[in-house]
Amino acid sequence: MKKKYQNMFFLFGIIVLVIMLTQLNYHEVWNGLQSAGYWFFAVLALWGALYVFNTATWYIILRSGGDGKAGVNFFWLYKITVSGFALNYTTPCGLMGGEPYRIMALSPKVGAERASSSVILYAMTHIFSHFIFWLLSILIYLLTEPLGSFVVNVVLAAACAFSILGIWFFVKGYRKGMAVRLMRFVCHIPGLKRWARGFVEKHKEQLDTIDRQIAALHNQNRKSFVSAVMLELACRFCSAFEIMFILLVLNIDATFAQCVLILAFTSLFANLLFFLPLQLGGREGGFLMSTASLALPAGAGIFVALIVRIRELVWTAIGLLLINMEKKQK
Repeated sequence: MKKKYQNMFFLFGIIVLVIMLTQLNYHEVWNGLQSAGYWFFAVLALWGALYVFNTATWYIILRSGGDGKAGVNFFWLYKITVSGFALNYTTPCGLMGGEPYRIMALSPKVGAERASSSVILYAMTHIFSHFIFWLLSILIYLLTEPLGSFVVNVVLAAACAFSILGIWFFVKGYRKGMAVRLMRFVCHIPGLKRWARGFVEKHKEQLDTIDRQIAALHNQNRKSFVSAVMLELACRFCSAFEIMFILLVLNIDATFAQCVLILAFTSLFANLLFFLPLQLGGREGGFLMSTASLALPAGAGIFVALIVRIRELVWTAIGLLLINMEKKQK
């Protein structure tokens, strides 16, 4: 990647991170860190391991999309993965920051088309695993929790329909590709119509190639496809340990199933507010509502939201630092 683009991504991330830091109540942050103690470092370490899951998924996709070789070092790919998620955190609409960075970083090593298809396919797999996770979490709720009020049942039914619709949409995208379909959707967005139509006409052949590579993993390499999806799904469930660690600080004896349900509801609610950087307010509201629905103290939701927010800021700073380190090495 050219140095000027690395500078652009790095500076943009730093500016947004500084703005977010100004929104924190540092008295609450300090009290929260003192209460969490060494468990906060356990949470940070957990996410260091979870990013290995994400990197392994991307690595499998890269290997299956070429001659059986990824063409990149796993540790280098881990750094790009962490930096990509840091940019996703700081960018409105989530994928608008991290994915372009990953494509531009990977293109010199494997070519622009393979880099684009692998990044798009990884993003699809990452989102696809969320829909499966939400659907399985609804099943866990029905098996472990008593049926709630009419409003709760309506929310569950709506979430179930939303998850099934999302799974159907992505399965269809895997079979036929997503690049051309996505650009056709952009062609209908006011303000982007003219640019998108010109882009599609100019790069039609490259977009078709990307779609063929996306479809190839699903249609020809089912083992790699299943492995990638299962790794991302395992990452979703393992991330529930973060909530369990934080609740242990408060001496709240929550089961792992309850932690999964808190995570599922919070992530669903927060992703509906995808247009906010770091999903500000969405996660906090999600934690409060999910803990209340499971009859846990309201203070638990506030504390969990605070520690998770600090963890996100720390890993965002680490990701931006890795961008700067990559720039200096080059």
